[in-house]
Amino acid sequence: MGQKVHPFGFRVGITQAHRSRWYAPKALYGELLVEDFRIRRYLDHELNRKPPYAAVADIHIERTREELKIIIRTARPGLVIGPKGAEIDRLTNELQHLTGRNVSMNCVEVPTPDADAQLIGESIAEQLAKRASFRRVMKMKAEAAMNCGVCKGVKIMLSGRLGGHEMSRSEVVSLGSIPLATLQANVDYGFAISKTTYGTIGVKVWIYKGLYTQDSEQEYESSAAGATARARGRR
Repeated sequence: MGQKVHPFGFRVGITQAHRSRWYAPKALYGELLVEDFRIRRYLDHELNRKPPYAAVADIHIERTREELKIIIRTARPGLVIGPKGAEIDRLTNELQHLTGRNVSMNCVEVPTPDADAQLIGESIAEQLAKRASFRRVMKMKAEAAMNCGVCKGVKIMLSGRLGGHEMSRSEVVSLGSIPLATLQANVDYGFAISKTTYGTIGVKVWIYKGLYTQDSEQEYESSAAGATARARGRR
């Protein structure tokens, strides 16, 4: 049996910050945990599964006594905000109705979508659903990631009935180095599911961006507990 460790869970609190940042007593913890899941599911359905696709890479949630703050990392902030902020206002109102709390939303742009593992996985899954050649798509995305100037290594794995074959199998494309066991390495991980006519195909993407240094900066400012990992500046 394979002994697999989730790349994000392996690093959370060490070199990766938590994606949900709040504290709750034991009696309330389960309710807020389920609420976080529903918020992420709703935003993923509204922004990533409906055209025009907003290319949302990640959703961070912070809570205070008075406010629920949602930070959306997206490659297309204009689609999330909408004309004159109409779309983000609609999402805020829907989430306030869903949670019964005071909600504020903020968008952070992903500067290089070709270097974000989740966005690469979603793009591959979308092309596979349109019957594109899986080998060609994997090679094209891996080369685009390496050519963007940020990545030092990329690994893409597909599993399922590739090409419509009867037997499911796995295919891997790897370029550069991927030090998965090095905690100080900045390894981004993404997972997406492609629902094709002949079955479900899983897409996993690993992106290595180099080692963390003292010059590494957060992509957004946050004062919440757990917003900054403790070893981010350690050499």
